[in-house]
Amino acid sequence: MRKRLGCLHAHYSNIGYIEKAFSAYDIELIHFTDPGLLYRVTSDEKFLESDAQNKVKEQMEWIAQCDVDAILITCTNYIAVLKEEQISSAVPIIKIDEPFFDFICNIEQPHKILFTNPETVKGTMERLKQYADYQQKSLDVEVMIIENTFDLIMQGLKEAYHQKIFRYLNQTVKDDNKVISVAQLSMVDAAEQVEDRTSKAIINPLNTLVSFIVNYFELEKKEQALFNYKG
Repeated sequence: MRKRLGCLHAHYSNIGYIEKAFSAYDIELIHFTDPGLLYRVTSDEKFLESDAQNKVKEQMEWIAQCDVDAILITCTNYIAVLKEEQISSAVPIIKIDEPFFDFICNIEQPHKILFTNPETVKGTMERLKQYADYQQKSLDVEVMIIENTFDLIMQGLKEAYHQKIFRYLNQTVKDDNKVISVAQLSMVDAAEQVEDRTSKAIINPLNTLVSFIVNYFELEKKEQALFNYKG
């Protein structure tokens, strides 16, 4: 039976990444987006963490009622405030950063992780450290923030955002011998463009996510699924 994945995003721009990544596979994607929550988490001092937790809980339970086989959260801010023990649904929750963390924890060389959203750094790095400790892995990781960039994507200036990341990554690859990764889904296009230009691999959370979900659901390529149906 065809699997249905509910996807919770903080911004509409993330939908295209997920659709493109899974376009070759026989899976139904249903998207849910709430930019307002990210805005309030990052900009409204009166908006408490408990308020954010309640909102994410409400969103998760709403998605779970839509007959999905699992829920994917693509926003690291949402992941950071999520309290799974508060969720009454038994629908599995897939966090975009966990396959990414698993890959990073198996890298033995010095590693640099890039962000554009400063508000994402603390929660993501705390979760990475917890994940590494649980796996009994040691990390040699440096965090870099591409300053004055994230507001561009929130303002809908996707091309300006992309170009700024591309220029920064392109220079970083030239100047640094460390393993490089980007921590946010919105950075993937620029990372892939720099990879194509420089032939240096840049780790991103989308590639690690696709591998995880394909294995998790035992997904088939669409052509193969069609062949099996006809057969």
